[in-house]
This record gives sequence, structure tokens and C-alpha cells, in this order.
Amino acid sequence: MQDDLPEFLTVCEAAARAGGRVLCDWIGRFGIANKGPRDLVTEADLASQQEIRRIVLGAFPEHDFIGEESLDQQASTASASRDAAGLRWMGLRWMVDPLDGTSNYVHGYPAYCVSVALARGDSVLVGAIYDPVRGECFTASAGGGAFLNGQPIRVAQTRAIADALVAVSFPPHVSVDSISVADFLAVLPQVHSVRRTGSTAINLAYLACGRLDAFWVRSIACWDVAAGLLMVQESGGAIGPFGTPCNATATALSLDKPAFIAACSAELLGTLQQLLTGIPSVPPED
Repeated sequence: MQDDLPEFLTVCEAAARAGGRVLCDWIGRFGIANKGPRDLVTEADLASQQEIRRIVLGAFPEHDFIGEESLDQQASTASASRDAAGLRWMGLRWMVDPLDGTSNYVHGYPAYCVSVALARGDSVLVGAIYDPVRGECFTASAGGGAFLNGQPIRVAQTRAIADALVAVSFPPHVSVDSISVADFLAVLPQVHSVRRTGSTAINLAYLACGRLDAFWVRSIACWDVAAGLLMVQESGGAIGPFGTPCNATATALSLDKPAFIAACSAELLGTLQQLLTGIPSVPPED
């Protein structure tokens, strides 16, 4: 399997870049639909995923494919049946978000990207996050390090929470008494600043290259985080679940129900775990 990683990564990066080109081509001419309140999908999402799917399954037709936008009803039905039966994914599966940050994309706010990853079970093998606005492509392979446009990247060295620039993701539906607000209020007074980019994949990529010091999320889908989790791990970051010792790693997380705190150092992760202890995790929304 290790010998296959370079080929997997080459296809992964090519697919992410191709998806980004599709997004650029659709700017100014896409239609918009609602998946739910405050949760948008565009024709660009669908076109990007279709191109990514063509590339990765063209190279590896025996692999599974999980994308945010369902293109193949039969595949979706098969996936649902497998999940309902309680079976774990043990084969190779591509996890794809063809447009992470759709609301940003719709409004012309330059913080969106394409995320593509290949995993076996809960272990991510390769990943790529491509920001077509900045022309930045973040890549990583298991045991092979993390890179930005071919140059090695490392996390920041921040250890004190008072010095930390952290990011947070909010779900589409946020009420005043929600867990998301409680998390935000617990962390905000303790850190240097908090950011919300509107793109989970960008948050993780920025953490991996030192632009952010930490990020947490309680409710998210595998295609949003698979590539980014690998990048943080391969750039020297620390990742763990809520309310447990900070020696946990990305491999201890379930990609089917990811909920985690990621930080540039074990010390910072431990502090955030203490701040967020006692607030239960919630399952990702459909």
C-alpha cells in the first residue's frame, strides 16, 4: 500500500485542481438551490464533483466514492444499506467535498476550496485541498509530510492559549442556546482572536501551514475533514477528541462521525480540551 501512495497522491491532486477549475468556470452563471435553511448547493458543486469522480474512478474504478453531492443514486443507496447494516468501510474510499464554502462562493467571498482524500477505514492515506482563488494546493500523504504548492509546511509553535489565533465552524442552524455558542463563549475570552472562514477544509489547511493555531468542530461530515486531518497530522499538529487526554491522534477518530479539536501543539490541544470538557459532542447533521 505504501508503494501506491505516490500514484494515489498524483491522482488526488489532479482531481482537486480539476474541481477547482470547474468552480472558476461556473462563476457568474450557476443556479442556486436550498438543501435546507441556510444550506446551499449550486450547479457548480455538482459539476465539480462529477469531474472529480471521473478522474479518481477513471484511475481506480475498484474504489468507493463518497461525495457531498449525490450523483449516483444507486451508489448512494448501496452506501445507505451498508451503513444501516452497521458495517464499517474497510476498502479504499474517496471522500470528496467539491465545494467547501458554498455560501462564500455564492456571495463572491474568497474563502472556498475543493477537498479530496483517499482513506482505508479511518486512516487517511492521501489528501489535497485546492483553493482556486489563491492558487494554493495543499497536499499530504501518510508518512510523507504535508506541502503547499510543493513546498513543505509545518504548524506554528504556539503553546499558550492567550497567544492563539483559532478558528471555529458553526453548523447551518445555530440557536442562542446551542452547543456551538457555548463552545464559542468558552474559548473566546481565553484566546488572542477567533476566526470563522466558512470553510472547514481551509481552516485545517491553514492550521497545517501555521496561519492558524487551533480549530475545533463537533458536527461535520467526513468529506469536509478527511484531507485536512491528514495535513495537520503530517505537518506536526495534534488532534484529539473532546474532553480526553491530548495523546490521541487522528487515527483514533471515526471518519464516519468526526468530532475533534486540532491544534499546533499538544499543550494547546490539552488546554482547549479542558475548556470544552463537559459539553457533549453531537452527531453530524444529514
